[in-house]
Amino acid sequence: MTDRVALYLALVLAAAIGADLLLNQGEYLLFMARKFVYLVDWVQFWR
Repeated sequence: MTDRVALYLALVLAAAIGADLLLNQGEYLLFMARKFVYLVDWVQFWR
């Protein structure tokens, strides 16, 4: 991954997080964090 691609990806991610915080009070971010914790638990079960 080049520096330019990493920069664009970081900008898109920061914009998405900022839009979620402004428009949804961070509900989607919290939803995805809970799903990520569930995924980690599920993967840990299969280890």
